[in-house]
Amino acid sequence: MAKPCYFALFDLQPGFRLDLNELSARYRELARQTHPDRFADASEHDRRVALERAAQLNDAYQTLRSASQRARYLLTLRGHELPLETTVQDPAFLMQQMELREELQDLQESADLSGVGAFKKRLKQAQDRLNDGFADCWEDPARRGEAERLVRRMQFLDKLSSEVRQLEERLDD
Repeated sequence: MAKPCYFALFDLQPGFRLDLNELSARYRELARQTHPDRFADASEHDRRVALERAAQLNDAYQTLRSASQRARYLLTLRGHELPLETTVQDPAFLMQQMELREELQDLQESADLSGVGAFKKRLKQAQDRLNDGFADCWEDPARRGEAERLVRRMQFLDKLSSEVRQLEERLDD
């Protein structure tokens, strides 16, 4: 089965800025229509096709709902494949990441849940700035390098954000 454009699955125009509530609503509707249980009495072929469609829909949804994954996907649609493991060649950004990780480690050691909340808010603001930067440049072929750098930074902040959520869960228990 050919892999359709993820945006087309949800009847959306390819773009970075998405209404995530609209995406979620379309996903739920399509998931109901393509759920493999609806094909329990169908032929083996139809059950397999339904399972493939459901898996494809899940992959598309997971990709499009994440800003960094959506950004990577958009660049891929434009023919610019980024390796999964990418490095950032910006010493100032890398230093900032080290400082943020040290701050997060201090928050963990002090079990400062309110500090983690403030950290999370600052991290979200940084992610929003990267998202805005990517939205402004991804369609301009002359700014492709900038778009790729922003995606790499987005991935770093996603990983840090995941670590913050894990720390919040541990401290909240």
